[in-house]
Amino acid sequence: MSKPRRPASSTTHKYPRTARLNESLREVIAEELTKIDDERLDLVTITAIDVDSEMNRAIVFFDSLLGVDGDAGILEALGQHRIRLQSSIGRQVRAKKTPILSFKPDDVIRSAEHIQEILAKSATLPERPPTPDDELDDTDGTDDEIETNPELDDATGHPAGAKIHRHDI
Repeated sequence: MSKPRRPASSTTHKYPRTARLNESLREVIAEELTKIDDERLDLVTITAIDVDSEMNRAIVFFDSLLGVDGDAGILEALGQHRIRLQSSIGRQVRAKKTPILSFKPDDVIRSAEHIQEILAKSATLPERPPTPDDELDDTDGTDDEIETNPELDDATGHPAGAKIHRHDI
């Protein structure tokens, strides 16, 4: 009987090949965008890449400070620079193929921002319950603070001029 060529463990990497490839492509494209002199791409961030399993196509997700209003110009600029980005990937990433890039705005980030805006409106939030500090033994409805007594000293355990609360007495 012959021994297997490799040990039983299939890979020494902690996450799958496509995840590593997605991250490598994101880094290369983001770095290349900084080198491109196109002011439409100044405020663009590459948020994620999704490469298919055969590495034929890759969807590049982006976001921008311009929001939805700037998407048309950004998509046009990225389309014009697609060949340059693909050739940069071909030079920098060790892979058999270079995927064809397509670009889409990252709707996940925009959806999260929209949800946060909705939650920030006071009408959508329920009334907060009182905190434990608000309920400091206030069962009789009176104010716990009595008065400032400048004649207290160390014998009582309170410094002179300290405010005394009923729960301290």
